[in-house]
Amino acid sequence: MAIREIRKDSDEILRKISKKVDRVDERIITLLDDMKDTMYEAEGIGLAAPQVGVLRRVAVIDIGEGILELVNPVIVYEHGAQCEEEGCLSIPGEKGTVKRPAKVIVRAINRNGETFEITGTELLARALCHEIDHLNGILFTDKIIKEDGKGTK
Repeated sequence: MAIREIRKDSDEILRKISKKVDRVDERIITLLDDMKDTMYEAEGIGLAAPQVGVLRRVAVIDIGEGILELVNPVIVYEHGAQCEEEGCLSIPGEKGTVKRPAKVIVRAINRNGETFEITGTELLARALCHEIDHLNGILFTDKIIKEDGKGTK
């Protein structure tokens, strides 16, 4: 496994839409392993492939319950709302309150090429949405709620 460089907010790759993974092969498995190691080394709870310079729909998350590997993740259900503070490994030192769904169901593929669904609430819901946003070229700073209650967009 290797620790990869985490791209910072000025890197244009973070604003691009990631491409779907056609099949889970050795390159994707190596990417998953490297992303996991990189996330743990940086003491994060999530990392998306564009953050390590790869435009593929791949993310890893660990909110303290074990590693969650997601290939081609898609939100298939969302409900409610929560507003909590977020940060990002690609934007060190910056935090802001972001409105996210309180509950999401995400469908993805695992490292074995099998489709699965995961239900996330609270922190896991936020992490899932945050990483999927990365795959769509969206940063949490795009969604920060300003003092007047309106977002930045």
